[in-house]
Amino acid sequence: MKLYVRTQLEQIIEKLKEQQVIPQELTPHFTVERTKDKSHGDFASNLALTLAKPAAANPRLLAEKIVALLPDDGAIRKVEIAGPGFINFFLDESWLSRQVSLALADPRLGVTTTEAPKVVVIDYSSPNLAKEMHVGHLRSTIIGDAVARTLEFLGHKVIRQNHVGDWGTQFGMLLALMELFRQQGREISMELSDLEGFYRQAKQEFDASVEFAERSRQLVVELQSGDKNCLMLWQEFLNISLSHCQKIYDRLGVGLTPAAIHGESAYNADLPLVIRDLDKAGLLTENQGAKCVFLEEYKGQDGNPMPMIVQKKDGGYLYATTDLAALRYRQNQLHADRILYFVDVRQSHHFQHLFSVARKAGFLAETTQVEHMGFGTVMGDDGKPFKTRSGSVAKLADLIDEAEKRARILVSEKNSEMSPDELDEIGRVVGIASIKYADLSKNRTSDYLFSFDNMISFEGDTGPYMLYAYTRVASIFRKAKLVEGTVSGEILLGEEIERELANQQIQFAEILNRVAERGTPHLLCAYLYELASTFSSFYKQCPVLTAEPEASRNSRLQLCLLTAKILKQGLSLLGIGTLERM
Repeated sequence: MKLYVRTQLEQIIEKLKEQQVIPQELTPHFTVERTKDKSHGDFASNLALTLAKPAAANPRLLAEKIVALLPDDGAIRKVEIAGPGFINFFLDESWLSRQVSLALADPRLGVTTTEAPKVVVIDYSSPNLAKEMHVGHLRSTIIGDAVARTLEFLGHKVIRQNHVGDWGTQFGMLLALMELFRQQGREISMELSDLEGFYRQAKQEFDASVEFAERSRQLVVELQSGDKNCLMLWQEFLNISLSHCQKIYDRLGVGLTPAAIHGESAYNADLPLVIRDLDKAGLLTENQGAKCVFLEEYKGQDGNPMPMIVQKKDGGYLYATTDLAALRYRQNQLHADRILYFVDVRQSHHFQHLFSVARKAGFLAETTQVEHMGFGTVMGDDGKPFKTRSGSVAKLADLIDEAEKRARILVSEKNSEMSPDELDEIGRVVGIASIKYADLSKNRTSDYLFSFDNMISFEGDTGPYMLYAYTRVASIFRKAKLVEGTVSGEILLGEEIERELANQQIQFAEILNRVAERGTPHLLCAYLYELASTFSSFYKQCPVLTAEPEASRNSRLQLCLLTAKILKQGLSLLGIGTLERM
């Protein structure tokens, strides 16, 4: 509805230009906001105040002119001008009732697919395959996945890209250790069951043995030269490491599959061509033997342009070179209209620099949107990046285990009559929901404090509370022995809380479009929590199963059903499953 009001006002702006009330070239920045005080209507806009100066007009008189141009289509019951020229819009109750009925009858809950679908490439998760996934990979993985799901639901073609770290010098020492173990007759798959332990052992050997270190460096050269035996060892390591990642993705309910893997190694053959094309574009400069790109707009503290080094003096390539190759691949091969990177906010400068170089080199079309969706750090109680009690970075698998264990204990305390298998399943769903919702409900750009006690709770804005809110609605239909489709009739909004609930229900599409535009799942979390809280108030104030007459009962049952459907669909877009009972 907010979008509807904004669209009407944008059309009025064009009419005011035709009437020469405002300049033709003017592109005003105005707001349409939901009001906190419903006595001021459902929406308020500052359009008249924004246009007053360029129109050289009194804002209240201009507001009257804007109101007179509004169409009479039944959606707005009343419009008032307040203060110096704010325009307040009051929704029509019968229109609101019809919108709720239409959303309930629509499998998409009133959310239309976009009229201009885009190919959206999303780069997220991207773990280093030399080690097991840890808590630092959590945010990229689940935030990127939630945005991908939302964009798909809105009708865009989403291509997931998992830019894993599967190349480089660190693999030399890993391959050297694999080679050594094979010579000793040890089972490689068993040795790699603990990737962290394997990596530590390889690093110890590298630091302790000159011979091992030399062999590691030699294997890097052989790997990058395409040596058959070296590639076979490398592929064996990758297969096992990727299987570790896939187990985590499957447990988290993340939509990343092996098909999304397109790691650093995939661009190896293209790196010399990137250097060639940067040179052709006149962007390459040699500096102390290294090949660099200098842009005037990126300067250091000394005021001189900062280099983006794309090839080292010894001929080796850097992350920036691979990132440029990846951008070009996503533009030319995947035909991206929009490219999103869910990477730590501390990489912001790198991505700004990268995007500028890519555009100047012609690797990106002018029309292609490319955005770094930076995110903050997961913090511990000490205000530092979250680690285990031993001081090591927490493995993601251990984090999930702990969440599921705690969730099972919490659920069993409330439901001692449940079978062990049922408790296990509910504990699994609640544990995953707790981890994901705690993260997704925070503003993407902010750091957030990781706390099992806060996230695994049935009180407040938490995953368990949201699951409980859904099961509560499901229980109403179980008690009434009703199934979907057996309740019909007009939606009646006689009580203020009924109107408030209905008003929130029709905001679903608006919220999803904002999440898709900004890459901010916390907006969807906030909406779902507000919807669940309003439903709780509605349920306390308005009897449902005992409501009289029957038309009122049926109306309230429909409000309950739409709430449940929105909660289920919304949580699904966040990658969170629901339960019918807890």
